[in-house]
Amino acid sequence: MSKRPNLLFIMPDQLRHDFLSCYGADFIDTPHIDSLAASGTLYERAYSPSPICVPARCTLLTGRNAIKNGVLGNQHFLRPDLAETGIRTWANILSDADYFTASIGKMHFYPWEASFGFEHRVICEDKRWLYIEDDYYRYLEAMGHRKYHGNEHKGYRENRGAYVNRLASEHSWDGFVGTEATKFIVEYDDDRPFAAMIGFPGPHCPYDPSPDYVDRFRAADMPAAAPYVEDFDTELRAGNITGNRGSWNDVDYSKFTDAQKAGVRAHYAGLVKQIDDQVGAILTALSETGRLDNTIVIFSSDHGDLLGDHDLIGKGNYYEGSCHVPMLVRMPGGHSFRSQHVVSLEDVTATLLACAGIERPAYYDSVPLPGLGLDTTRRQRVYGFVTGATMNCDGRHKLVKYRSGRQQLFDVIADPHEQTDLSDTDAGWELARRLDGELTGQLLRSVEEANSERVIAHVPLWDCAEFGRGDWQRTYPMSLEGE
Repeated sequence: MSKRPNLLFIMPDQLRHDFLSCYGADFIDTPHIDSLAASGTLYERAYSPSPICVPARCTLLTGRNAIKNGVLGNQHFLRPDLAETGIRTWANILSDADYFTASIGKMHFYPWEASFGFEHRVICEDKRWLYIEDDYYRYLEAMGHRKYHGNEHKGYRENRGAYVNRLASEHSWDGFVGTEATKFIVEYDDDRPFAAMIGFPGPHCPYDPSPDYVDRFRAADMPAAAPYVEDFDTELRAGNITGNRGSWNDVDYSKFTDAQKAGVRAHYAGLVKQIDDQVGAILTALSETGRLDNTIVIFSSDHGDLLGDHDLIGKGNYYEGSCHVPMLVRMPGGHSFRSQHVVSLEDVTATLLACAGIERPAYYDSVPLPGLGLDTTRRQRVYGFVTGATMNCDGRHKLVKYRSGRQQLFDVIADPHEQTDLSDTDAGWELARRLDGELTGQLLRSVEEANSERVIAHVPLWDCAEFGRGDWQRTYPMSLEGE
């Protein structure tokens, strides 16, 4: 077996941290995910800098923030000539370092079958993309099934997107991905170490646990959602309602009762439990093939799900339910440790490279996660960018600004449900001003670097004879690495 470690990155879609028992949830037991924390590092204050599917995933691919990528929403994607600008995905970099790179499950690429440096792909895309003819599509077709929309199920709209999947768990989205991931590990016979990403499509909506999981959780046992605050939730709620009425979801959340929220949360818990069991099967496969002690396992999520917090559903803003994510790292021979350092989802990328002994590119915003013996760099802030909103979070205080001009400052330790805006208070205005200044600096630096391909030249032209002759041609796009 190679002395270099295998790298395994497991990423469910839309998993908030507080629905895992290792993060203190007492209404659910997630022993397999918890085992990563029991023999590894759990980061208490991990945030997604861009809590929407595509921006988060593009930041992971490139190690650069959403502004530099030019990907702030799901309607954006990375430029097709990315390599010409000198930027390579982490899969490209690891492949060049003689790792076998694989992606199994949801990646949310455009086009969906693109490789982006992954040598091996098994594709099971977004639960809302019903017409993609991926590997899961063909799997269902062979069984006489297809991908079903939620509105084809009884009670879907009335229960605000929660229903029972007509397929058994082994045939569900996450069951398929878990089976394929386990198969990959069991059958792997390449001499190279592998670097694999496992993308579970759940617990993303629709909230559709399989029949064998739906009754494991009672709505009455679910934690209550964070209350709605009229002073600053009205605008977000209006957009949330309008967006979810679209045909992709077809659910009206203009009325969202406490009972409906509890029902959604119970179904969501069922999906989390399904994923935990699949993680258990993956870890068992690593152990039985003798690879567990030579594999570094990272577990996180692209963003959370509000699940009724502030009368909202889904993600896309900087409330805790949307952007506070789990982050677990199991190093071979490691021990249990709970880190209080603020960390970012984007730091997974630099961590993967550091674990392989590869220096991260100079253009990275990503830094290796602390406490793993990889780097002395310590992140002090998570700066966040999505369409219409931006954030500066130090792990306790979180400043959020919206394009409407509204800003909010929360102390998420003292006020975890984010009910009290401190930005205009005597205690908070000076802190808000300082965080705002830091955020503005990061924003301006990012805008400048986002235009790196427009640089005229990496040498001065005032004394360049070639430029002076008149036959000089501008290089475009210009690479970060020069001409």
